Amino acid sequence: MAGVSIPVVVLAGFLGAGKTTVLNQLLRSAADVRVGVVVNDFGAVGIDALLVAGWADSAVSLENGCLCCSTDDGTVDELLARLTAGDRGETLDAVLVEASGVAEPSAMVRRVLASEVPGVRYGGLVVVVDAVGFAATRARHPELADHVAMADVVLISKTDLVDEAAAGRVAALCRELNPWAPIVPAARGRVDPRLLFEERPVRQRQLALGETVPDDDHDTHLHTRYETVEFRSPAPLDPRRFVEFLDGRPSGVFRAKGFVRFAVEGFGERYLLQAVGPVVRFERGRWPRGSERVTELVLIGAGLDADDLQRRLRACVHEGAPVDDEMAMMGVLRNTEGV
Repeated sequence: MAGVSIPVVVLAGFLGAGKTTVLNQLLRSAADVRVGVVVNDFGAVGIDALLVAGWADSAVSLENGCLCCSTDDGTVDELLARLTAGDRGETLDAVLVEASGVAEPSAMVRRVLASEVPGVRYGGLVVVVDAVGFAATRARHPELADHVAMADVVLISKTDLVDEAAAGRVAALCRELNPWAPIVPAARGRVDPRLLFEERPVRQRQLALGETVPDDDHDTHLHTRYETVEFRSPAPLDPRRFVEFLDGRPSGVFRAKGFVRFAVEGFGERYLLQAVGPVVRFERGRWPRGSERVTELVLIGAGLDADDLQRRLRACVHEGAPVDDEMAMMGVLRNTEGV
């Protein structure tokens, strides 16, 4: 890699669009390349960083902060320098910066373009669009249209959850917003890893530094309108009560994610929770070797009553020995992949 610059690709998309799923699929399928990853979790519990760390060749994370706003003190350069230092930098083929769902892509592009880390270069902006919820989300946040418009590649996720006509309408809308970028379906997050390395005209250098991008006013960033509530419990949860909580969670909770441990015999695996709006999904898998088997959740939304949410979640904690009650897991299993 000596003398060869490493492309730094920004992966962006609104809360729950499927960025981490896309990233993990890319890492799993990119068998012949080595990828370093910067993960920016919105919240103090690094759920996305934990999901990615097992697949990336090298990973660093920035938790409880907005990467697009934390770089005047050199944070981006510090993270990129850590990823590309020494032998690791010589073996990396690319770096992916996974933005939090409320980061501002244009600001992040500026930060990467301004990087002074030797041996790295800006490699483009990839924006993930949710085929299920993009129209409704854009109605609430019109600025998402600008995010799509400045992308070098647009990935349409969750096309497996909508019919062909609905996926076509989302693709057509993205084409209206961005007439020149490739628009690529990414069912279940699957995408050709060559998108990471393909040489393409990078319009962002002009967009991010020229007059076509509005002034970087921090008060307009999406993350200033959202807040997080973190919950952690060493004791397992009662599945019935937890499903009731998810079904009846306040409307202000737009996104929920994390790892859940249930108090039912025969169901001791780790359950990854991904909830966006009314859609709730669990993924059943093993606990990583040596990991602490605890429930860790992050709730993201607007106007949250943190004390009430904590009270409701504490009410889901099971005290005592695990129960032998498979029926108690039915609400979870109906929404579980990998069973």
